[in-house]
Amino acid sequence: MDDDAAVAALQALVRIPTVSDRDPAKVDEDAFDEALAELERRFPLLHEHLELTRVDTHGLLFRWAGTSDAKPVVMMAHLDVVPVEGAWQYPAFSGKVVDGTIWGRGTLDDKGSLVGICAAVERLLTDGFVPAQDVWLSFGCNEEVSGTSAVLAVEALRARGVQPWFVIDEGGAIASEAFPGVAAPVGVIGVTEKGVTSVVLRAEGRGGHASTPAKMGPTARIARAITRIDRSPMSASVPEPTIELFRRMGAHAPLALRPIMQNAGRAKRLMTRALIAAGPEPAAMTRTTFAITTLSGAPALNVIAATATAGVNIRIMVGDTVAGVLEHVRKTVNDDQVQIDVVEQNEPSPISPMDDAFELIERTITEIFPDAVPSPYVMMAATDSRFFAAICPRVYRFAPFRMTKAQRESIHSYDEHLGVDAFLDGVRWYRRLIERLPA
Repeated sequence: MDDDAAVAALQALVRIPTVSDRDPAKVDEDAFDEALAELERRFPLLHEHLELTRVDTHGLLFRWAGTSDAKPVVMMAHLDVVPVEGAWQYPAFSGKVVDGTIWGRGTLDDKGSLVGICAAVERLLTDGFVPAQDVWLSFGCNEEVSGTSAVLAVEALRARGVQPWFVIDEGGAIASEAFPGVAAPVGVIGVTEKGVTSVVLRAEGRGGHASTPAKMGPTARIARAITRIDRSPMSASVPEPTIELFRRMGAHAPLALRPIMQNAGRAKRLMTRALIAAGPEPAAMTRTTFAITTLSGAPALNVIAATATAGVNIRIMVGDTVAGVLEHVRKTVNDDQVQIDVVEQNEPSPISPMDDAFELIERTITEIFPDAVPSPYVMMAATDSRFFAAICPRVYRFAPFRMTKAQRESIHSYDEHLGVDAFLDGVRWYRRLIERLPA
């Protein structure tokens, strides 16, 4: 598989609209069938030589037998993508290459990693390479809706007695413009991730004609609840992985910031205030966040809503708990007539150690991306890898692609895109990681 074939494979997968949905009836099963068939066509050696276990509806769990199974490794990605919204420069499922950039939903999240892993394995199989340890490839099919494919993959590994040495999934990146004033790209490796909890605020009333509104109807109550949550953030702090991140970035920061960043452990309060002031992305590194994501009210402009709802997506910071966050929401809303329904709840993931497995990932980053500063961090989004903490203490989140701030903002938004050269560097990174597995 040469570079052109690898890029073509990513284009082909991006063109298939594998959009997941919490309602199985709304999922286009034919699209997922087509994606699996396309994977098999593009990566014949992988499908010929690796042992495959089907998981859930369209999840895949491959085993690549190594010379040893003492320290198996799991490499993860997912097939599904979120729906398309916004005005795109190029059609979201075109996979179009323009000026050295691949455009389309899934290029970053997460078909770039999926195809990158497969391309690396296909190249190694072509060379007759055998990994030093068993390599498992776990490709989920419903990550975007917190589905069951990853849970079932964990169960399948547990049933076979597999205890991975480490797990690596999407999450971090070679991030440029990661912090104001820091010119060097940062190879951020997620050593933990925030817990994802979602609630729905619900208020009910009589409803009626819009010409005779009563005070504090359902929509007004929901609006007040939203405003109260928005104005009442939880306390901020800087966890140890973030402190280490800033220690490492310190040498690349402006002179005025270097003492603060390099001594972040002794200046936690100052560092916390600086992150909050630096914008939404840095601020999210300091506290549990609340995002109002869905709203519903009356079915028509001249109707008073009998029921109004608001969905709140909560990302729970390391050190906080689901119980504590829900209590914060109840006290903040402070309205007995607003019902709080918990849709899903997940605690923050354990912090993975920075030991020999982490150092292997670091070294591989330095080899392929010599200008980058490898560092741990707390991942704000959620990945399927959180479920693997049940069988493995070393769960890391890193996608080996260069990403600008604009690219990171395009994830789950519009104009998602990945540079061709960046993608091919990612293929090289996955290959080198497999080659470097210790005997």
